[in-house]
Amino acid sequence: MTCRPSLILHALIAAFSCFLLPNAAGAQNTGDNSSASAYRVSSLCYACHSNLKTATGEDVSIGKEWRGSLMANASRDPYWQGSVRREALDHPEVSGVIQNDCGSCHMPLQHLRDKADGHETEVFKYLPMKAELGPDSAPEDGVSCAVCHQVEPTGLGTPATYNGNFAVAPLTEHPRAAFGPFAANSDRANQTHVVTTGYSIRPSSHMGDAGLCGSCHTLTTIARGPGGKELGKLPEQMVYVEWLHSDYNGKQTCQQCHMPVAAGQVALASLMSSPRDGLRRHTFTGANFLIEVMLDAHRDELGVTAHSDELAAAVERTTQFLQSQSARVTLNTARVSGEELTFAVKVENLTGHKLPTSFPSRRAWLHVTVIAADGQVVFESGKLNPDGSIAGNANDTDPRRYSPHYTKITKADEVQIFEPILGDVDGHVTTGLLSAVQYLKDNRILPKGFDKNSAPAEIAVHGEASTDAGFIAGSSTTTYTINAGAAKGPFHIAAELVYQPIGFRWAHNLEPYKEAEPERFVDYYNQAAAHSALVLTHADAQMSAER
Repeated sequence: MTCRPSLILHALIAAFSCFLLPNAAGAQNTGDNSSASAYRVSSLCYACHSNLKTATGEDVSIGKEWRGSLMANASRDPYWQGSVRREALDHPEVSGVIQNDCGSCHMPLQHLRDKADGHETEVFKYLPMKAELGPDSAPEDGVSCAVCHQVEPTGLGTPATYNGNFAVAPLTEHPRAAFGPFAANSDRANQTHVVTTGYSIRPSSHMGDAGLCGSCHTLTTIARGPGGKELGKLPEQMVYVEWLHSDYNGKQTCQQCHMPVAAGQVALASLMSSPRDGLRRHTFTGANFLIEVMLDAHRDELGVTAHSDELAAAVERTTQFLQSQSARVTLNTARVSGEELTFAVKVENLTGHKLPTSFPSRRAWLHVTVIAADGQVVFESGKLNPDGSIAGNANDTDPRRYSPHYTKITKADEVQIFEPILGDVDGHVTTGLLSAVQYLKDNRILPKGFDKNSAPAEIAVHGEASTDAGFIAGSSTTTYTINAGAAKGPFHIAAELVYQPIGFRWAHNLEPYKEAEPERFVDYYNQAAAHSALVLTHADAQMSAER
C-alpha cells in the first residue's frame, strides 16, 4: 500500500504526541468551535486504525476495509449522483432542498459541517469528485468515521432520529466524544487520541444498537408537484422498521450481520492498543456489488481513492455474503399429469428485513427452467437478457406497466419478481422518488416473524401478495403448472433466485436526462448490464418420466 505524506505525518504525531505534548489534552478544552474541527476527515483516523492483523495474519484494518466499502464511497456512487441530478431537473424549484436532503445521507460529513454553519449542502458544487484525502475532502469522504462515531444515543430507534436526524454534540463541546464499544487502553492513550484527533474515546453500548443504523436507513421522501409543491410522502427505505417487525428484533442487530467480528484478539489501533476480542470489521458488507464493480472500473472519473484490491475484496465479500446468508430455494410437490408438469418453488428469506430491501431499484426474481430427457428446453421463465432486462417482464418492456405477483405461473412470459413498484398521485408507475406517493406492488419476501396482517402501513405488503396464502412470514411459494407437450421425461427442473441491485427500468429511466451524471451512469450500466445480476441460491430436481 502506498502511504500518503499526510498519513505518515498523522502517524508520527500519534506516535510521539504523548511524549512531546503530555498536557495537550487539557488544551483541547479551549479548542476552536469550527465545523471543520468538529467533523474531521477519515485520513486523520486512517493512519492509526490500519495495519491491524489477526493471529493468523489476516488484515482486518479498519481504515482499509472501510475505504473499499460503499459507506466510504457513498458520495462517489454514480447512480446516486445521476439520480440526484434527475430529481433536481424534475423539480428545479426545490433543487437546493433536494441536494441538501440527499447530501445528508450520501455526503454526511460535509452535510454536518454545513448544518453546523447554518446553510444547506450543495451536492453539485462538489461534482465531479476528486481523489483527495486532504483536510478539505469532506464531500468525498462519504459516511466517514467522524459521522457514525459522533452519533449520540439520544432518541435512537425512534422516528425523531429517522432520515438521518440523529443527535450530535454542539460545536462548543471540547474534546468531542468518539463513541465506540471499547474504552481506551489507558488515560495516556486517550490523551494521545485527543491530541491527534480532537476526539476523546468514550465507550458506549449504543454503538451496537440497531437504532444507530436505523437513523439513516429509515427514510421517508416528500413527493413534489408543480412549483415544488408537496404532494405526499413515500416510505422509501424502511429497513429498520422491517427489522423491528421481524423475529430478528432482540436477537440479531444490523451490526452483528453487516460488521462481522474479527477472529481472535486484535488490536484496535496500530499504536498504544493491546489485542482484545470483539473487533467488528468495518466492511459494512451489504448488497450492491454492481456499484462496487463500477467504482473500480471507472475509478478516475469517479475520483476513487480505494485501491483496486480493496474494491475487489469488497465485491468478493458482498458476493459471498449474498450467496450464503440471504436466501434458500427448495422445489416441492413435483408431479406429472398427462402433459402437465406441476411443481412448487419456495423461497425462504434468511435476512432480518425484506428481501431485497433498501433502495427501491433492487429486485429479485425466479429463473425457472424445465429440460426434457433429450435436452430440449420445455419451459423457461425469468431469463436475464444481455441488456439487464428480464425476459417477460412488462416493466422492462414498457415503463407504464409492471408484472403482478403470481400465485401460479403457467406461461414463459410470467415471471415471479419480488420488487417494489412505485406509483405517483395518479396511480401511474414511476421511478422518480420525488414523484412517488404509494406502492402499487410490494411483494419483497418477508423476514421470519413478519405478520403482514398487522404490519404498519409504511412496511405493508401491496398487490396480489397481500392475499396470497403462500406469501407468508419468512417465505414465498409459487406454483408452476406447464404443458410439456410431447416432450419425454425424466424432466430436470432448475430454479434460481436471481438478484439485481439496479433494475433495468431504474437505470434506463435516466436516459432522457441530458446531463453528465445521468448520461454517465446509463453508459456504465450498459457496459455492465450482462453482469448486473447475481444468482443468490438455486435448487434442482428430477421429475419422473411417467405420465
